[in-house]
Amino acid sequence: MFKHYQKPFDDESIDTTAQRLLEAAGEIFADLGYRAATVRQICEKAGANVAAINYHFGDKEGLYMAVLRFVPATHEEKYPLHSGLSPDAAPEQKLRAYIQALLERIFDEGPPGWHTKIIVREMSEPTRALDTLVEEFARPLHQELSSIVRELLGSKAGDEAVCLCTLSIMSQCVYYQHARSVIRRLYPEQSYSGEDIARRADHITGFSLAAMKALAQEKKVVSQ
Repeated sequence: MFKHYQKPFDDESIDTTAQRLLEAAGEIFADLGYRAATVRQICEKAGANVAAINYHFGDKEGLYMAVLRFVPATHEEKYPLHSGLSPDAAPEQKLRAYIQALLERIFDEGPPGWHTKIIVREMSEPTRALDTLVEEFARPLHQELSSIVRELLGSKAGDEAVCLCTLSIMSQCVYYQHARSVIRRLYPEQSYSGEDIARRADHITGFSLAAMKALAQEKKVVSQ
């Protein structure tokens, strides 16, 4: 298990160094992957002494885990999944807000945008951090969507139906990022501005709601 990163000091200059290391490491890990990235490269980019990583994070693994934890926290603050909706909002509204927030996280061009690239690398080149990444990041994200899907399908929906619908919705969202280079060549007119993301969120929501409505209706017909 990777080490847990906690800020051990209150001194402002030390926190600033740790922040620079996190930002530099995020870019380098996203571009090169965990194994190819070196401590020296990260420290040079951060303008920090090589010993700074051990001082703040324990070692390279500790820094990597800190990066993985740092970005989701930033995403949650910047793009909350409920977008201010009340707990009793309609499940259709919850789904739309969730999809919008997920797409915004995926296409974020700022520092949080590293996380998507790192996740892709983790799936193709797993490190010891993958299990922690799944438990702390992926599982809560999927559980949130699963609860919305269950509301939409109804209390009689089976676990398999909820799982498959959850994965289908998630897949529609992440495909835009994973296949972005292909999509750019097939459909060069496609862009990913705020308005474009909103339109995609509308489409994925409408498409998914229609599919789940048809599925729920099919189940009712079969059970009669």
